[in-house]
Amino acid sequence: MNQLKRLESGIKGFDALLKGGLVAGASYIIQGRPGSGKTILANQLGFNHVRQNGRVLFATLLAEPHDRLFHFLSTLSFFDRGAVGQSIQFVSAFDTLENDGLHEVVKLLRREITRQRSSMLILDGLLNARSKAETPLDTKQFIAELQGHAAFAGCTVLFLTSSQLDDGSPEHTMVDGVIEMGEDMVGSRAVRRIKMRKTRGSGAIPGAHEFEINDQGIAIYPRLECMLTRTGAMPEHPYTILSSGIDGLDAHIGGGLVRSSVTMIMGPSGAGKTSLGIHFLSGCSAQEPGLYFGFHESPQRARAKARSLGKDFAALEAAGALHTVWTPASAGLIDRVCYDLLDRVERLQIKRVFIDSLNALSRAAADQSRVPNVLDTLLGELRARGVTVMASWEAHRLFDDRPSVPAPDVSGVVDNLLLVQFVQHRTELQRQVSILKIRDNAYDPSPLEVVMSNAGITMQKV
Repeated sequence: MNQLKRLESGIKGFDALLKGGLVAGASYIIQGRPGSGKTILANQLGFNHVRQNGRVLFATLLAEPHDRLFHFLSTLSFFDRGAVGQSIQFVSAFDTLENDGLHEVVKLLRREITRQRSSMLILDGLLNARSKAETPLDTKQFIAELQGHAAFAGCTVLFLTSSQLDDGSPEHTMVDGVIEMGEDMVGSRAVRRIKMRKTRGSGAIPGAHEFEINDQGIAIYPRLECMLTRTGAMPEHPYTILSSGIDGLDAHIGGGLVRSSVTMIMGPSGAGKTSLGIHFLSGCSAQEPGLYFGFHESPQRARAKARSLGKDFAALEAAGALHTVWTPASAGLIDRVCYDLLDRVERLQIKRVFIDSLNALSRAAADQSRVPNVLDTLLGELRARGVTVMASWEAHRLFDDRPSVPAPDVSGVVDNLLLVQFVQHRTELQRQVSILKIRDNAYDPSPLEVVMSNAGITMQKV
């Protein structure tokens, strides 16, 4: 089977959406309202193409001067002022369009493609070309003539338009791919999304995917559940038990936690979920490092809390046995956060992870209906990579000693489920752990009293 030549975009997540990148020599429309990111995406593709020894012709049918464009692009790291006028040429066809019409624009661009030996053409202002066309047939002819010459020259074409073209428009029927960019309001929050609406000759991941514009340009985060499919997969290694970090708990769950299992600790605020996670990470080593991935506790506070329980996180970090990451709960885009976690696991060869908490991670999702699938995918991928996971989940209400779970599907993903709660015992309030589920070990379901001190946590039967 013939494999079509692809162009590496150099844009995080973009090639993954197109299952390999833009098809060399094909034509694409990038459409979206003003401010949606079209111009940044096109220029980022162009400047990255130049870095791979390509040559780019950027033509505009707009009245906006190029100096103004360069002023804004100069704030982005991909912009290379030295390449302008050399391997990437900017030309304006606005006057030609206004005075002489579409046919002369085609002639101008043909000459420039040949003269510059361009391997990519970016045409900004397709809406203006459409407005100058007397009939839809003229629009088709304009696109067809440009495509024909570009294809003959081995040139990939990107048409930019601010109009929301529908699938039956003349423009859509003529090109090989349509990329739509937009911004949706979710409550008071603006979420940027990108869709691959048409991809002739190439597979693509369907649906909307979130992206952001930062100092590097555009970064796209394909929906995690579409990219990773190893949910439930277990790595092939001997059955191994790891200590939870608390002897009294290990004694009731068959000696400890099974390697590559996922344990969720549920309970109200202050019950001790983070403290249990700290003990779990205290068993890390330089050979099998761990990761504290927190949303509430800064690294300084995490170290202080560990120190109050007799655990020296600073020493573990200095030895390369532990890595501490703090992601503020307000830093959105759930896919970005998940990819960051998985990247650190891969890069640092992490074997134990404590996620504190899944609630905070869930709040990063603009679409809350995705949360169960995202968590299922994330935890399944960590399990498949041989990582033993512990995660906290804050339960806000208790009924008959049972927690109210905001996302009940999550409890089905995990292997082990522990409930930490406050219980009135005579005149004092006790912390107790109930073992609700241990998937691979026999366990004693008797509740355990939790006692915390500067020597750590101890547990014993109530």
